[in-house]
Amino acid sequence: MTDEARRSYRPVIMGRRGAVASNHPLATQAGLLALRDGGNAVDAAVAVGATLSVVEPAMSGLGGDGFYHVFMRATNEAVVFNGTGAAPRAATVERYADGIPNQGPLSFSTPGSVGGWGAMHARFGRLRWAELFDAAIEYARDGFGVTTAYRHFADDQQARLAADPRSARTFLRDGGAPPLGATIVQPELARTLGQLAEEGADSFYRGPLARALAEGCREAGALVDANDLAEFWPEEQAPIAVDYRGYQVREAPPNSTGWVLLQELKLVERFDLAGLGLSSADAIHTLVEAKKLAFADRERYGSDPRFFEAPLDELLSDAYAERRVAEIDPRRAAPAREPVGAATRGNTTYFCVVDGEGNAVSAIQSINSAFGSGVTAGETGILLNNRMSPWHLEPGHPNRLHPGKRVRHTMNPPMVFKDGELWCVFGTPGGDNQVQVNLQVLTGMIDFGLDPQQAAEAPRWSSTQPGQEANYPHECPDALTMEARFAPSVREELAARGHPVVTVGDLEGPCSIEIIRRDPATGMLLAGSDPRRDGWALAY
Repeated sequence: MTDEARRSYRPVIMGRRGAVASNHPLATQAGLLALRDGGNAVDAAVAVGATLSVVEPAMSGLGGDGFYHVFMRATNEAVVFNGTGAAPRAATVERYADGIPNQGPLSFSTPGSVGGWGAMHARFGRLRWAELFDAAIEYARDGFGVTTAYRHFADDQQARLAADPRSARTFLRDGGAPPLGATIVQPELARTLGQLAEEGADSFYRGPLARALAEGCREAGALVDANDLAEFWPEEQAPIAVDYRGYQVREAPPNSTGWVLLQELKLVERFDLAGLGLSSADAIHTLVEAKKLAFADRERYGSDPRFFEAPLDELLSDAYAERRVAEIDPRRAAPAREPVGAATRGNTTYFCVVDGEGNAVSAIQSINSAFGSGVTAGETGILLNNRMSPWHLEPGHPNRLHPGKRVRHTMNPPMVFKDGELWCVFGTPGGDNQVQVNLQVLTGMIDFGLDPQQAAEAPRWSSTQPGQEANYPHECPDALTMEARFAPSVREELAARGHPVVTVGDLEGPCSIEIIRRDPATGMLLAGSDPRRDGWALAY
């Protein structure tokens, strides 16, 4: 099993002057070109984010949200640019008394990604803003080719897209998924991107673009209006961090639930994972049980800190970790809680950039479910998110819907340091799977010595339990989903301990991890990308 877990089929990509890893080759290329044109990591991140908004429309776009974790080596500045929008002013609990739809215009909340791009570029960018949209505009105007991953999501979301004539015309062919290699052209989005490049990010919220988007929302029947857009401002936040076996792991603070990954690490640090063995039943059991404890706390405390402040000092403390790990039975899986409703899956995109100066961006952006709400806003070409889905409606819950409040996000952009120097940026899309796959990948590299590509391709598991899902109302199966490359004996042992094991194909597990590691001694950048979607890494 150890040999199988360490096997990889793609090479580690290496270079000293810059590296980019994203969930689409064209976006990765756009970022690398920005670096080669003299841009820094932030410039490249804007180019990647804008291009992904075109070529990976199922995952993110101008109508979505994002977190952008920036590190500038020369000044040692570390900033999280929180580009997540709030619930519209008209989005009250009473308005959604019959429940929040997970598609259609009423599932849309104020988008924040564009504001996040603008804020980080204004603070740290080097190239002109307009230059960073060239690739995105080209692929929107002239088209990009349909990939296998695109076909999968379009096929899965046919009904969502077919409900909106503009979306169906753009993203489907004859009511179904387009064939491999078909061209997706988005002329309206190309015009919008050109206007954004010329007028700047502020226009998206308080200018001509904002007026066009607000009119598109009104036409579609969405609650977001011009006032909601005008009231949005991205927030600059200090990252939060814990130490894990001599490494400092940094994350976005709430309303991101990046702290859940940090709590998982504090819990598993109490165990000798290396001694348990890579991909062993003992190691997997330990990681899964730690995940369950952290997810229970996520449900208790995850929220917008402007409305409810989680006690992170306690949750991430050594004393709390010692108390909680006592609840882990090394021979028996913790039982599931009872389900209380129905939920949906989430989809997102992740990318990372490190430049030759050691500056880095760990970035994640999303329209929530695949193709978001399924609704295109008028003639803007902007596909709207369905970020209303994760709101709770019951009184007293920290994530209860309130106008102007930001929802609890599964999105998180990790960054890792060793002896004060950047060591790694990595992350993944995947809703609830994000922090548990990030846990597997980081422990794979630190505890088991995997290189970035080995870590990206290693056999993967995912734990779900009723009552622990991001979207609301909760309902997900009690399952431990494992890829078939885990040894049969390992799966059998976990099942014997009470884990409801479900086996999927070799690379059919969740998420799409992207990784760049920096050797502080040489400055060499080592990048890995996930073959489970369209992930691709480049360096020079």
